[in-house]
Parts: sequence; structure tokens; C-alpha cells
Amino acid sequence: MSNLAIDYDDVVAAHRRLAGVAHHTPVLRSTTADERSGASLHFKAEHLQRIGAFKFRGGYNAISQFDRDQKAAGVIAFSSGNHAQAIALSARLHGIRAVIVMPEDAPAIKIAATRGYGAEVVLYDRYTQDREALGRELAEAEGLTLIPPFNHPHVMAGQGTAAKELFDDVGELDTLIVPLGGGGLLSGCATVARARYPSCRIIGVEPEAGNDAQRSLASGEIVSIATPRTIADGAQTQALGSLTLPVLQQCVDEIVTVTDAELVDTMGFLAGRMKQFVEPTGCLAAAAALSGRVAVEGLRVGVILSGGNVDLNRFAELTRDAQS
Repeated sequence: MSNLAIDYDDVVAAHRRLAGVAHHTPVLRSTTADERSGASLHFKAEHLQRIGAFKFRGGYNAISQFDRDQKAAGVIAFSSGNHAQAIALSARLHGIRAVIVMPEDAPAIKIAATRGYGAEVVLYDRYTQDREALGRELAEAEGLTLIPPFNHPHVMAGQGTAAKELFDDVGELDTLIVPLGGGGLLSGCATVARARYPSCRIIGVEPEAGNDAQRSLASGEIVSIATPRTIADGAQTQALGSLTLPVLQQCVDEIVTVTDAELVDTMGFLAGRMKQFVEPTGCLAAAAALSGRVAVEGLRVGVILSGGNVDLNRFAELTRDAQS
């Protein structure tokens, strides 16, 4: 896989950089979840990671490789929230300036947390403005280094450390199910799975309203879509990256989708039965396993819970009628 942006050695190196900085998050089990799915489910609890999401892994791994000039100038990123917080905290830990371009309708808790970590927040309209163009304009004008949320080898390698820890803790799995937006987490995790256990089935899960990755793998090229209308705000991406698509093509077995209703049901289940507070995007993989979108009966399955950053009132509003 030398033609790909990352390999397993890159993930191992990222894991060393993150040692003692990122949390080694727990793997959660649930008898009720196993009974409901007919499988042995192992939930990697990345909603308990620093900043409340796996994104800290990739953000810190990227900034930790800045040279002196890059550190002096600072970093810029664009994100709906979790990558924003990851870059903001990682920049603070390295003592450098951070500017974050965020959609004005991002969850208030994510905007507040990003500012709380010391970053300068620039708001934009996700439905009428191009965040990448805005980010690149600011980067060029102020000499900042741009770290995109997924299409970056250091980010991809950092995200893959979540799967490395999962396999280190539980050993071989029959299937690994991973949330999917732009493909940073899935590409990193798939790289690990293919290197460690080649027979492991790797599944990506995106919201039904935004199945650009599913369409991209089917067509063999990047398919761009309008910003999808879904409660999974962390997966409201319009397209895969030029670096993530080739990894998914070589390593991922299947892309499936779940509905917003299935995400809400899963949020209620995780809160009611497992006492875990997980945001809609963070529930993508779990929803696929628990709703039957992926055949898991009789298998040992890894499920990435990717984040827990959702406003309490919004969580209550969404899950009020969910059955646990």
C-alpha cells in the first residue's frame, strides 16, 4: 500500500506522539446490546477522548510535526466543531495561535468550547459559503498553516490510533464499523485493520442524507453533493478527500447508511442502557450494528463511538421519545 497517503507505521508513530497526551479510551460492553444485535459488540469510547471526540488524535499528531516557522505563525482549520476543538486544544498545548473557521449553525457547545481553548473563531454560512476557500484565503493572508479536518496524512494517521488501541485491547475482530464523514477516521482505522487482521471486514457508516462516500466508491471517483440535511452535523461533508478515497477503495469492504431516526434511537439506547452520552455523528457505527444495517450476528465486532459533543437541551429534545 505504498501508493497510499499513510501506512501502518505512520499510525504507530502517531501513537507514540500521543502517548501520555491523548486518553487511552476504554472499550465498553453491554449485554443488552449484544442480545439486541446477536453479536459480541466492543464499543471504542472516543466520546470520552480529550475534547469529547477522536479528532484530538489527528489534530495533535499534525501540530506536533510543525517546524519552528509554522509554530511561530500559527495554525488554521475549518470544522463544524470536533476538529475545531481538537486543533484549538492542540495549539494551546503547543503554545501557538489557532484560527478556526466554523459554520454559524454549529452546536453552540462546540463553538463555546473552541473559544474556551483559546482559538479565534471565524463564523460562516455552511449553505452559501465555501469553508475551504475561506480557510485558504485566511491562511495565505496571515501565513498560517492549514490543517484540514480529514484530507491530511498526519490527521489520518492520528485518527487510526483509535483502532490500534481497540485491537491492542481486544485482539482480533471479525468486523470493524466506523463512522464516516470525510474519511479521515475510517481511512486511519482501515489502515490498521488491514495491517493487523487482513480478514477483518471493514464497514464505513454515513448518514442516509449524505451518502457521497457510498456513491464515490461505487463510481470509482469522488462524488460531491450539496451539504446534507442531517442531525449528524459532524458528517455533513460534501465529498471525500483526494487522500482518503484511495485508502477507502483499497481497504474498506462496504459503506452503509443510517437514517436520522436510527441515530436518535441509538442515542437513546446508549444513554438509557449504557449511560453513555454520544452525539448523533458519534452514533453512526453503533446505529448500523444495532439496527441491522450491517449483518453482525454471531460475530466479534468493533464499533467506534466517535464523539459526544452535543448540547444537553438538543440531546433531550432528540431523545425524548426514544425507547431504550
